[in-house]
Amino acid sequence: MKRTLYQIAQMCGGTLLRDQDSELNINGVYTDSRKTVEGRLFVPLAGERFDGHEYAAECLAAGAAGIMWQNDHGTPPEGPVILVEDTLLALQELSAAYLRESGASVVAITGSNGKTTTKDMVYSLLSTTFKVHKTQGNFNNHIGLPLTILDMPQDTQIAILEMGMSGRHEIERLAEIARPDVAVITNIGEAHLLQLGSREEIARAKLEIVSGLKNDGLLIYNGDDSLADRVLAEPSTKKPKEFKRFTFGMNQTNNDFPTGITNHAGGMIFTSVSLGEEAMQIPLIGQHNVINSLAALAVARHYGVSHDDMHKGLAEVKLTGMRIEVMKGVSGITVLNDAYNASPTAMKAAVDALSGLAGYERKAAVLGDMLELGPREEELHEEIGHYLTPAKLDLVFTYGSLSSNIAKGALRNMPSHAVHAFEDKAALIAHLKATMTPRDVVLVKASRGMKLEEVANALINEPLQIEVD
Repeated sequence: MKRTLYQIAQMCGGTLLRDQDSELNINGVYTDSRKTVEGRLFVPLAGERFDGHEYAAECLAAGAAGIMWQNDHGTPPEGPVILVEDTLLALQELSAAYLRESGASVVAITGSNGKTTTKDMVYSLLSTTFKVHKTQGNFNNHIGLPLTILDMPQDTQIAILEMGMSGRHEIERLAEIARPDVAVITNIGEAHLLQLGSREEIARAKLEIVSGLKNDGLLIYNGDDSLADRVLAEPSTKKPKEFKRFTFGMNQTNNDFPTGITNHAGGMIFTSVSLGEEAMQIPLIGQHNVINSLAALAVARHYGVSHDDMHKGLAEVKLTGMRIEVMKGVSGITVLNDAYNASPTAMKAAVDALSGLAGYERKAAVLGDMLELGPREEELHEEIGHYLTPAKLDLVFTYGSLSSNIAKGALRNMPSHAVHAFEDKAALIAHLKATMTPRDVVLVKASRGMKLEEVANALINEPLQIEVD
């Protein structure tokens, strides 16, 4: 964003402290005082354990072109200042105004699982034809989304905005800011059961994305679960008077569903109703990624991307890290690093992806705790164990107190010598290095808080004890 200080004040509903600063040029916005960027506007935010206002003077001294200042925080430091009632609200209003002025079309993406992968797919597809900007990392909340928008180049044609949440009315606010032309809901799973209490409430939280959908916009959603349709029909659901719907999934009742799926060494090949006889290839494993592809292809068709460019976009997609990255260890072992997050739906999808692989001596899964699942957390972990069978994999290793229930459930179908539970990560790593061989493949998956990437990195970067000629 490039605007004068006066223009920014107008856009966010603020007031300039000094008229002489009105023509000062601002090149972007930031909120982290540790990352001062010369020429940008510093927006101090106040949290439970920090208050950015305390660092505003330092930011000006370090090269910030100006600052926002919340009226109830006393006298601002000397320099170019925009006075506002609430810095967070002003940041959000500024981003909404900038997005409107840019004229960029907006694709908003949410879901319990797969939203980041789908975002990356949509970006890869649309980038073949348009100037596209997307959410980086996990900048998908009430602060990250405005910063993503304000970091958008002025010639952007389509903005792809990921929307996350932990409770009700959070996505509603994000949708108000973004006013999407296209909204995508990848699925409705069990993530955030602790905060919301039921899948019905999770569905209502995800469907808040339609509250900001532009009139005559397009909603693309997973139709395998009837929850979305039920919530859309509820009188309390905020939605535009007129909007189009497109469903995708495995069920043949959807507008698009796979008609053929084949695993191969580099990923998946699939056909679908919308593709006809034409096959698409993705460099990712797992049926769930084929389903994510159907959502992304629906977005691409909406924007008129050619078939050749759709082939190119999907074939060249690059995912955000630790989402089933297929990696080779120094000893030759294959590691599926999916340690970024986990829920029961995502855990089962990852196991299915592992099961579909061929050409390995043994298939093993290292499964850690799934966090924030609420009162049923032990039961939900045990259900994952019940899902594991010798037909899907050969060995199961669990890490964490909750995941001991996965091991318990796995013993229903798996032999006892194939199931191992650990509470100590170093002991788990040592056991894996002493047990696995270069001919094996290992899935590593857990909620982010378990830091199971440390296990994946050990298998990738350190030698195994068993060598195979």
